[in-house]
Amino acid sequence: MNNIILLPVLIPFIAGAVLILFKNHTAAQRIASAAVVLLMLASSIFLIVSVYQNGVLTVELGNWSAPFGIVLVADLFATLMVLLSSIVGVACLFFSFQTLSKEREKFFFYPFYFFLLTGVNGAFLTGDLFNLFVFFEVMLISSYVLIVFGGTKYQLRESYKYVVINIFASGLFLIAIAFIYGLTGTLNMAHIAVQIEQLEQQGVINAAAILLLIVFGMKGALFPLYFWLPKSYYGPPAAIAALFGGLLTKVGIYAIIRTFTLIFVHDIGFTHNIILALAGLTMFFGVLGAVSQFDFKRILSYHIISQVGYMVMGLGLFTPLALAGAIYYIAHHIIVKSALFLFAGATQKITGTTDLKKMSGLLSTHPALAWLFFISAISLAGIPPLSGFFSKFPLILSGIEQGRYVIVAVSLLVGLLTLFSMMKIFIYVFWGGASMEKEDYKHVKLMPLLLPIVPLVALTIGLGLFAEPIFVFSETVADEILEPSIYIDAVLGE
Repeated sequence: MNNIILLPVLIPFIAGAVLILFKNHTAAQRIASAAVVLLMLASSIFLIVSVYQNGVLTVELGNWSAPFGIVLVADLFATLMVLLSSIVGVACLFFSFQTLSKEREKFFFYPFYFFLLTGVNGAFLTGDLFNLFVFFEVMLISSYVLIVFGGTKYQLRESYKYVVINIFASGLFLIAIAFIYGLTGTLNMAHIAVQIEQLEQQGVINAAAILLLIVFGMKGALFPLYFWLPKSYYGPPAAIAALFGGLLTKVGIYAIIRTFTLIFVHDIGFTHNIILALAGLTMFFGVLGAVSQFDFKRILSYHIISQVGYMVMGLGLFTPLALAGAIYYIAHHIIVKSALFLFAGATQKITGTTDLKKMSGLLSTHPALAWLFFISAISLAGIPPLSGFFSKFPLILSGIEQGRYVIVAVSLLVGLLTLFSMMKIFIYVFWGGASMEKEDYKHVKLMPLLLPIVPLVALTIGLGLFAEPIFVFSETVADEILEPSIYIDAVLGE
């Protein structure tokens, strides 16, 4: 039964390895890839239902017991993230069928797509720091290939910065791992938590915590370590940008939440106040970048930065209500951000550009595209009754209850500026007179472009309309991660 934890890692890994052999058979790669992502989605649903019914599941590879062997751990938080990565994986793959050229598909797009999902799912499910590093590297090496996909001069230049910053972060991660191993004698996260409770979290332990926060902050694009993200995510095709925008920074945010709810929880007056300050600065400077841009994909890229701030705000406040809001927000953001990047890809396919000043009037020529985008845009900005509102509301309420009025004010201001920048996109792209004649876009079939996006828009509507049961589930996840003994007992069998 517990071996089902392996499926979200093994399925994409095997698929990626096999698809390398079919490099020149595009149709076969498409059919196989579609079957594999749907199988991944089914296994993710089965896994989260199993964990919800049976509690935390673990599997020890090679029958080496924890803390000495490699262990995979599936609790509600990890399996929710795996489910979300599978949903985004399905949508982006089917969108890529409509937008990628056959020449690009032959350059190992599908194998590296699945290797990236292997790294993402592995990072969510691993139970030790070294294998978290390994899965990070699998994910990053795949992303290096996908980010230069197409080989334009811009992509090559920006990917160089992306590679350098991530190699630097990986080096720091190794130093942090060595540091923590030297202090605790273990790399198993549950065992580290037990050791640090005995050692007391102060002095060098806090230094190790901050080192890990810097590492994961680089990968999660926290202030001031986000500078690499906007230009890196602008270059790749929309299907890849949507996959990156929806998932990659969330792996870093997941790692921060995991380590600062399981391991470093004994001096929250120091660590979590720093996290709260970083949350406010990340939100504020990220949204300023979005407001200043006039390019569809660049605005969305800067919004990733401002919105990871909301997620770590929940961790910084460190109450059950705030963490439930953060988990709700992560689910909302992965869905809606992926949809918005796909909308950018659809409008680029129609108009040939992502420059807002070169587009207008798509509301009159493509009303379905316009109104679906509008729903996603106001959801991102936090307008009720959509998911953005119900995920921000518990964060703000928790901040008010704790008297953290500065972070509450920043989050409200960022919400207004997000609404302003999303309306700027809507007005420039969809409002006004049409900038194109029908002859210019009639060769682009809209329905195949919309089909992968519609389920994501439906999900963001559903997350809002069914806010009560979704929030109750988020509270269950928050309660579980705020009680580290549940995770520790499941891993160490105590």
